Amino acid sequence: MSLAMSFQLVFAQKPTSNQSKFESPIQLQGSPYRSGLGIPGENYWQNKADYAINVELDDEKKSIKGNVKIVYTNQSPQSLNYIWLQVEQNRFKPDSRGQLTQQLSGDNDRYQGATDGGYDITNVKVKLDGKTQYSPKFIITDTRMQIHLTEDLKAKGGKIEIEMNFSFKIPQFGADRMGIQKTQKGDIFQLAQWYPRMCVYDDVKGWNVEPYLGAGEFYCEFGDFDYKITAPASHIVVASGELQNPKEVLTATQLDRYNKAKNSEKTVFIVEENEVGDLSKTRPKSSGTFTWHYKMQNTRDVAWASSKAFVWDAAVMNYPSGKKGMAQSAYPVEVKGEKAWGRSTEYTKASIEHYSKMWFEYPYPAAVNVAGVVGGMEYPGVSFCSWKSTEKDLWGVTDHEFGHNWFPMIVGSNERLYPWMDEGFNTFINHYSSQAFNNGEYPSDLNSGFVYMLYVLPSLKSSKRESIATYPDVVQTPNLGMTAYFKPGLGLYMLREFIVGQERFDFAFKNYIKNWAFKHPTPADFFNAMNNGTGENLNWFWNGWFYGNDNIDLSVKNVTPSPKGESSLITISNNDGVIFPAIIDVTEDGGKKTRVNLPAEIWQRGNEWTFEFKNQKPIKMVEILPEKTIPDVNANNNKFDVEEMKKKMEEATPKEDAVPVENPAEKKEEKKKKDKKKK
Repeated sequence: MSLAMSFQLVFAQKPTSNQSKFESPIQLQGSPYRSGLGIPGENYWQNKADYAINVELDDEKKSIKGNVKIVYTNQSPQSLNYIWLQVEQNRFKPDSRGQLTQQLSGDNDRYQGATDGGYDITNVKVKLDGKTQYSPKFIITDTRMQIHLTEDLKAKGGKIEIEMNFSFKIPQFGADRMGIQKTQKGDIFQLAQWYPRMCVYDDVKGWNVEPYLGAGEFYCEFGDFDYKITAPASHIVVASGELQNPKEVLTATQLDRYNKAKNSEKTVFIVEENEVGDLSKTRPKSSGTFTWHYKMQNTRDVAWASSKAFVWDAAVMNYPSGKKGMAQSAYPVEVKGEKAWGRSTEYTKASIEHYSKMWFEYPYPAAVNVAGVVGGMEYPGVSFCSWKSTEKDLWGVTDHEFGHNWFPMIVGSNERLYPWMDEGFNTFINHYSSQAFNNGEYPSDLNSGFVYMLYVLPSLKSSKRESIATYPDVVQTPNLGMTAYFKPGLGLYMLREFIVGQERFDFAFKNYIKNWAFKHPTPADFFNAMNNGTGENLNWFWNGWFYGNDNIDLSVKNVTPSPKGESSLITISNNDGVIFPAIIDVTEDGGKKTRVNLPAEIWQRGNEWTFEFKNQKPIKMVEILPEKTIPDVNANNNKFDVEEMKKKMEEATPKEDAVPVENPAEKKEEKKKKDKKKK
């Protein structure tokens, strides 16, 4: 067959349109609240919740009790005759919805928790716009609390003050988010979801009242926190925000070390390991209680930890603007040392400084890493990590949990519905942080060939795989690591490295972070921000990779050289549902290799594409998607070795013309598909 005839056949092929794959996966149209540009609209609004909390830890009864006062500001255009709060400790009641929907599977152990906990809430009071305080009617339903108002909370600035007392028994293992760890020198208490807090009321859903079941995380309003924690005198208390009264709770020696750490590049011990348990050295007094006073502004949450077993160290964090913060670690003596928690503050400092420089400056005065029973969980300014973690594992969990300060602590997305907007984004930025730390001391797994072969490809090929868009409380637990973390993280990596390039990606992504810092973006806002910021219609990518359940499988179908060998027709095909640009390496005799990049739009007309390649010498090899970090699920059809086909080409008739030889692996795949259809 002549080259000219080949061209005629190519253009005579019946097209199969993929146009629908290039349309938006969800509604991306802008509104006065959320612009089509992917930024907050001119009428964007957001409610605010400020908290004043007093709480006391009883380390013997393993419980806390306290009082919370919330000033809630309704910035919305609607007046409200009721409000909703989250009461997430009720997840640990025996009849909680989370407990009753727990799957009978060992894979779900992470979300198991105590079944004898839950809130005791009393003395609920409200005061509307400064008027007389009264006791409202309220209903507690599982992990939500609805308060009925006798008078509407006014739109566009109305304020309500809500006050109540609360107490609960601390779960030993609270769904891998909080709990108690026994150590040689005493218990470590990690406290999270510890106070009743406001549900988010927004322009998208109104009240966001999804119950806390365990796997889905959180969605919180931003506000200012002023809180006091009363603990036994023997305890050290570390928490979100900045300690307001160090002179009252630290010895003179500790205070001197604490102040020194604020400007020290190297880690400084505030409580040394040989001082733990010696109250004469570690505490201003040996009995009674101390009250630790913390503040944190413009944050969505706070968490804390308390123990008499803590070694406590710290170092300075340097932000791009010239501001400084303090990286801290609190851990028991059992896990000290350079191979374990002795490097925790170094890891914390490096992580925060990297993300501040690369993406957006860390806005808070401190970052505290706490060793305990929790395997890995993030809160603003505080991370809870497993006390068993060492070396690469400790770096990985520390870096990941502090990365969450950007997603979702600064960019406040809805984790309960869209975990990929925090876990996936964070997995992505963790890759570059690991590359940067000590010149790659602990290599990233996001582009690891071993991880690809062992985990990524088997997960993508599994008949039980699920889409990234699957809700976290619905997804099968073994799939959560892929749907929420790895697949979306890998998606952003491919977008940056192979689809739009680093410069355009970074510009768009930084703008997304800056525009939605301390606000509530949705998936549509992110998609619009990236489409506009990169100047690309990336809907084919959002459709296929984020909202679909298909895979990438591109192949080289055939190579047709011209009689004189001055050019060739190369035919490639898309054999699965995910659209992806064609990255092709063409190797000629003599070793010359040429990279050909074809855009995703080649697949708009159908699943096969032929292009002309002008070669100087005969083509030896054509390989599609040669980058192994692009997860093509069938690598067998990615290469077309012309040398191996030479014999068949020589036997082809008529002799004077070159005959296109189809890739055997490609034919095998087609036969499989035909056999499937017959069945």
